[in-house]
Amino acid sequence: MPMAPAPDFETLTIADIARLSEADRLPPVHRWNPDHCGHSDMRISRDGTWYHQGSPIGRLAMVRAFSRILRREPDGGYVLVTPVEKLDIDVEDAPFVAVELKAEGEGREANLAFRLNTGELVTASAEHPLRFVEHEDGPHPYVHVRGGLEALIARSVYYELAERALAGEDETPGVWSAGTFFPIAS
Repeated sequence: MPMAPAPDFETLTIADIARLSEADRLPPVHRWNPDHCGHSDMRISRDGTWYHQGSPIGRLAMVRAFSRILRREPDGGYVLVTPVEKLDIDVEDAPFVAVELKAEGEGREANLAFRLNTGELVTASAEHPLRFVEHEDGPHPYVHVRGGLEALIARSVYYELAERALAGEDETPGVWSAGTFFPIAS
């Protein structure tokens, strides 16, 4: 069954994004426990590019299909899982990248939604928290997507978040979304 093309993120409201996210039914990978079958010969680079046997996967529909069967294991590893097989996949940082931000409202009334490199939509909230990790090359911001899977927030999107945080009136720099405050600090 072909997947519908992703809607134009710029024309969506936060309410539209919430409805689309709720309607996007993912496979129940958390309930599938097949035998481990080896390695998938796949990896996801830090910039969100998916590779198979060293070559980038150029079809977004394929990447999106694989992303829907991705699971984080209790040991921190990543697998592609179906009801009958489980294959390891290497992930350099996070399996997704948040490439676009949609913001509505200000301060405590703000809502922040992200479009991922796979077309998936996520609204920052208590269920989908933001976190910021300090590294030698600067902060690495993340948003929780599902089941221990996160999206690295692209640098340009992080700058939008930082701008909102610095414009806010909170004592600690941070951003609000869906009634939750996220300090921009590790």
